[in-house]
Amino acid sequence: MKTNSYYLKAIEPADIKNIHKGLSNPEITKYYDVHFATLEDTKEQMDWYSNLEKEGTGQWWGIYKLADDQFCGAGGYNSLEKNHQKAEIGFWLLQEYWGRGIMKEVMPLLFELGFTTLDLNRIEGYVLSSNEKCKRGLEKINFTHEGTMRECEVKDGKRISLDGSEHDFVFG
Repeated sequence: MKTNSYYLKAIEPADIKNIHKGLSNPEITKYYDVHFATLEDTKEQMDWYSNLEKEGTGQWWGIYKLADDQFCGAGGYNSLEKNHQKAEIGFWLLQEYWGRGIMKEVMPLLFELGFTTLDLNRIEGYVLSSNEKCKRGLEKINFTHEGTMRECEVKDGKRISLDGSEHDFVFG
């Protein structure tokens, strides 16, 4: 599973330091529900990735540069509902890889995996309404904004709104 510049590899326990590097950075987790201050705390996220696969509710992959095998971030699916043929896509990059077009290059590969391997009909993306950069990124890869769910979740004791989008690309 590769593009011209990157490849995807299923996340495994040995990736914990890479995952911690990303999910302990407040700039990366600013808009996420997770943040892990210590490597020990990051084991919770590693268990989450593992349980997604075991329970059949999703799958995530590490994103690596082909040229030098450097870890760049992670992307994948959670909230997989096989009976409804839909899942929620997620994606994060280490800060030093922001703005390099990685999302635009890697997402089509994730879409192909979703629509073919996971037999999805619908790929959804939920973004904190104030995360303008991510919303623009989703637009660039053909997501269609479907609406805003006002104050639908709580983060750090505050009610937050999410913008819901759907990817309208179909294979075949």
